[in-house]
Amino acid sequence: MQASRRLANLNDGGDDGWGLYDRARALKEAGEPVLEMTIGEHDIGTEAAILDEMSRAAHAGATGYAPVPGMKALRDGVVARTARVLGLQITRDNVLITPGGQAGLFAALSAACDPGDVALHIDPYYATYPGTIRGVGAKPVAVEAQADRGFQPAAADLAQAAVTHNARALLINTPNNPTGAVYSEATLQGVADVAQAQDLWVISDEVYDSQVWEGKHLSPATLPGMAERTLVVGSMSKSHAMTGSRLGWVIGPAPVIAQMIDLATVTTYGVPGYIQHAALFGLQQGSEIEARIGAPFRRRRDLAARLIEAQNTLSMVPAGGAMFVMLDVSGTGLSGEDFAERLLDEERIAVIPGASFGHAARAHIRVALTLADAAFAEAMERLLRFAARVAA
Repeated sequence: MQASRRLANLNDGGDDGWGLYDRARALKEAGEPVLEMTIGEHDIGTEAAILDEMSRAAHAGATGYAPVPGMKALRDGVVARTARVLGLQITRDNVLITPGGQAGLFAALSAACDPGDVALHIDPYYATYPGTIRGVGAKPVAVEAQADRGFQPAAADLAQAAVTHNARALLINTPNNPTGAVYSEATLQGVADVAQAQDLWVISDEVYDSQVWEGKHLSPATLPGMAERTLVVGSMSKSHAMTGSRLGWVIGPAPVIAQMIDLATVTTYGVPGYIQHAALFGLQQGSEIEARIGAPFRRRRDLAARLIEAQNTLSMVPAGGAMFVMLDVSGTGLSGEDFAERLLDEERIAVIPGASFGHAARAHIRVALTLADAAFAEAMERLLRFAARVAA
């Protein structure tokens, strides 16, 4: 017996984009001293007070079935945060709690697309996007955002792709993984114009909304005429260093959220109650905890920028947010993939090649700002010396 074609084709005959990450982890498990700047994993754990609340809730009995849509108090907590961060007024009926942002993406795409529909997404993209779209039975079509425009997608390109492919949905991500781009108001207005003209659902992945270093975070859901056609995906993973707790949400029109609750009932059946209690406690700490957890990434972005400015082999794409920077390595004569492979082999420094995130970033590598400051400085200095040596 064989698995379904849908599962067999999740990666379209290729890999999942994490090959170098897997190789770096294997080297570390074998005892090799690898400096790892691959995935978006904080170099700190979840704060002790949040873990204490998780433990308290579990010992108090919150270990049974929890409400599938999420606890009312937690959904209200997301409502309050949404008003504070986005300026968007919603109610708990607009919120579904999910097992992390990834499950939220799957649920949102399930709501937006029928089997065979086309979902547009921006290239460069987070590595799971095409597979998630295929996972709901839809067809992914990438629309390239160019490096010389700061990886901001152009409305004209989106419109052309929507018409050509008779698209049903558009998946965007700001602040952006992998590029660090924060979409401007003009970019998002272009997204809104195309969505309304072509009758598209917009799925807006905003899990990095607490990590904005330049400008401000904007959501397409706040633009006129967009709340009824936008599904916003959020998460505690990046804002509260709770990646392993798997706590996210989707915000959308109440009738659609009600149908997504039906989906959750037959798939995830909710999120453990003790994790929900911990997430509510985290949200109740307000913006201060989010700023504290995000601060190291801004600091390391600035450090990377200073080091890049002091040499002339690599260039850095302006990073307005998130926990990554994209480096153009074309000055070395290598592709991003070859550069990353040799960097791991020769320096035991692990980054992700830009090709893991699509065609537009193939001359780049993504560097996660996830090492402690001293180790990050060492890794960047060695990376730049390696680049200069290869170029020479």
